[in-house]
Amino acid sequence: MPTTLRWLSEADDHLRAEIHAVVHDVVAAGGAVGYHSPPSHDRISDWLDSVLKLVRNGDAAFAVAVVDGIVRAVGMWRRGSTAVFQHRAEVQQIMAHPSARGLGLGRLVMEGLVENARAQGLEILMLGVRGNNHGAIELYESLGFRECGRMPNAIAVGTQRWDDVWMYLPLGYPEGTQLNGAAAGGLGSSPRRTA
Repeated sequence: MPTTLRWLSEADDHLRAEIHAVVHDVVAAGGAVGYHSPPSHDRISDWLDSVLKLVRNGDAAFAVAVVDGIVRAVGMWRRGSTAVFQHRAEVQQIMAHPSARGLGLGRLVMEGLVENARAQGLEILMLGVRGNNHGAIELYESLGFRECGRMPNAIAVGTQRWDDVWMYLPLGYPEGTQLNGAAAGGLGSSPRRTA
């Protein structure tokens, strides 16, 4: 079964319908992708318009995995919105249609997003994942992502609460970049408070 990864900057009605089917069916199957109930075609089309505008402006990349000519997985990265965060991006909306699970599409999309982000000169990729999504966490760890924070029970789905896990992947820094971490001094610093 032929599988390809495509990068979109525009989407016709046919592509929109296929992307909507992926999102709708993932949510209907209980997927942890940010919706409480399956979104309407119009809602996904509006979201897609905003994403593709970011792509055309160089502030995002949107990938679809196509299996036998049909979109079966999607994913994107979105660049930070302010000047001090333009060097990093957040990976979002990684999902594969329930009928295509087990085909390695999540890995295909994620590997593509990582390489695309690196080629665009991004230095860090980040993502958030629901704490009970152990398979996704294992996939991200296998690609080099590491947990950098966890907010207990911060994701609400009805009366259920789940951890919000944050992960990051350094992609490399330009030559001459000074990595200061939490060192005192420099712009934006303040002295420690004394008791």
